[in-house]
Amino acid sequence: MSSPRSPEYIGGHYNVVDTEESEEDEHDPDYIDDEEEVDEDDMEHDLFEEEDEFHDAEEGNIQFLVQVEDDDEETGNGDGSQSPDAERLAVQQRLINLISSRRTGLVSRRQVLDFLRRSNLGHLVFGNGDSNGESDDEDYSPFGYRRRPRAMDPDRFPKVPSEKGRELMNSGTFGASSIYSRIKTKKQLARRILDRELGMGNRATRNINQGVMAQSMIPSSDAEMIINYDDNVYSGQFSDDGNFFFACVKDMKVRMYDTSNPYNWRHYKTVPFTFGSWTLTDASLSPDNKWLAYTSIQSNVCLAPTDPNDTGDPYMLSLSEHGRLGWRGGFGIFSIRFSGDGRELVAGTNANSIVVYDIESRTVLHTIEGHDDDVNAVCFADKSSPHILYSGSDDTTIKVWDRRSMGDGREAGAFVGHIEGLTYLDSKNDGRYLLSNGKDQTMKLWDLKMMYTTAQFQELNPRQHTRYSEFDYRWGRFDDSQWFPHPNDNSLVTFRGHKVLRTLIRCHFSPPGSTNSRYVYSGSQDGKVYIYNMDATIAGTIDVKATTSQAHTMPRRGPTHRHFYNGGLPGWSTVVRDASWHPTAPFIAASALNGWDNSLGTVTVHSYNESSFDEGEPPMGSSYDEKLRPMASGRRSRRHNSDDDEDEDDMVDENDEIFD
Repeated sequence: MSSPRSPEYIGGHYNVVDTEESEEDEHDPDYIDDEEEVDEDDMEHDLFEEEDEFHDAEEGNIQFLVQVEDDDEETGNGDGSQSPDAERLAVQQRLINLISSRRTGLVSRRQVLDFLRRSNLGHLVFGNGDSNGESDDEDYSPFGYRRRPRAMDPDRFPKVPSEKGRELMNSGTFGASSIYSRIKTKKQLARRILDRELGMGNRATRNINQGVMAQSMIPSSDAEMIINYDDNVYSGQFSDDGNFFFACVKDMKVRMYDTSNPYNWRHYKTVPFTFGSWTLTDASLSPDNKWLAYTSIQSNVCLAPTDPNDTGDPYMLSLSEHGRLGWRGGFGIFSIRFSGDGRELVAGTNANSIVVYDIESRTVLHTIEGHDDDVNAVCFADKSSPHILYSGSDDTTIKVWDRRSMGDGREAGAFVGHIEGLTYLDSKNDGRYLLSNGKDQTMKLWDLKMMYTTAQFQELNPRQHTRYSEFDYRWGRFDDSQWFPHPNDNSLVTFRGHKVLRTLIRCHFSPPGSTNSRYVYSGSQDGKVYIYNMDATIAGTIDVKATTSQAHTMPRRGPTHRHFYNGGLPGWSTVVRDASWHPTAPFIAASALNGWDNSLGTVTVHSYNESSFDEGEPPMGSSYDEKLRPMASGRRSRRHNSDDDEDEDDMVDENDEIFD
């Protein structure tokens, strides 16, 4: 491994000099190779091995040693100091020398600009403008490029309710329009149930009545149960039949639950990702529910059987073109999906590529660099068909691909409308409608019939409007004053209100069985699940933060036990990264990053309740560990290893010590 180096300015030029390594040196969390940048949540992990040619150092201090000499012979003010203009020109030249070089030690061009941006040093490089501090060129950006001026029209935001969305709601494609009733709202559901049981009305009326009942049962914020984990839960989904739920946790393990009775879950299996990197990023169930594919920030995919009697190790599949397992694949996987026939896997990677992999032959069929930035999401247009698929990228575009013609590397079409990167895609599975979440804090609905063809996409060149979109959703707050409608937007409806910050937050269509396909919904950085009507109005919210903050769980002391507290502790924060609506019952399972520093995780199960009054057992809001063992409020659960304990039926010892 080469020693750490730092650029030193000597005699008008920057040289790279070695710095001493010490035991206190730590891995630099800000360093990401410019050619292989990884933009996944708050990841502070290096993807590459020590022997990689393009990686100068694994650890060490980055130091800028700038020698400033007072030279009376230099142009100055006569007292040995330079004039402001001369000083600015000198700093400009030094930075140009630094960032124009192909190799600059541990510092990339982007890191230099980010450093200036964070340190408010841009004025030293690009000037302060006139003496009043105002720029002579209002169109000039302080970080080296020009932006076209945009008039900040207060009416530029999408209108709510959306007229196009209202048309969709009345079309019958997204649920049924409510039948007029003189009965008060609180009694309408009971009356509809009575009408159904009595067979009132004709067939069309009964069908509408059934649909309206289903779509009226939106789950509430009060949780049926809270499942606690010692690490973040990055995703969790029900199977299409509702009999299965999986939770992907940052500790590199997937928990599997039997949910055939949605009111009585049962944990039955935990599978690991051996030698995973940073976190589990995604998972996908095969169409027959027999296999679960799950990924991490590397080119390998784990394939685990869901059969509880199959206790063997998961299979490891390499999606790198050379086919070898390990780090040398050179990319990480952000999204994975089974094809409709279960024969192929499609992945989106941080190498700007889409990978198509044949499971039976264990070979990579296609690796297509179809985007200009990370591919954060992929999905198929119809689960019953393996042909049409979508990819969403940090380059702000959605590409449409025909699996039968991917060999030439050209997309079949594209969607344009987001002005920041994409975080997730979900298909209605009808081969037509698509939903996307974006870092511009919007969710958008798309119609395949309105996509741009490849020729139209190239002619419009929509990327010219979002060329400088590099909002860091992990740390920053999106400024609404910078939002503008994309000139080439071909989406149907735009939804605003939730917050796509801190992590790659996901969105979904509501299922046809339990909601009549009436809604779309998304997680949010503010700890809520937002449920929208198709006209972009909010149908309801589920406050996961309010529910989980009533019963705090502390991380385990050492490897064996945790503390449990009841309310009253300030600073609790929740980020809902994923949510899943049960396909046949009025349930939503919300997967979240939780805790005082988002170091914990929860899956909260929310059901439809007309009242918060609870008569059943166990009481609502009961807390469980990851194996669904009860955690008594204010008590410490019996010591156990969370995933290695063979006895899954341990109950809380009633005589355990009570925490104050």
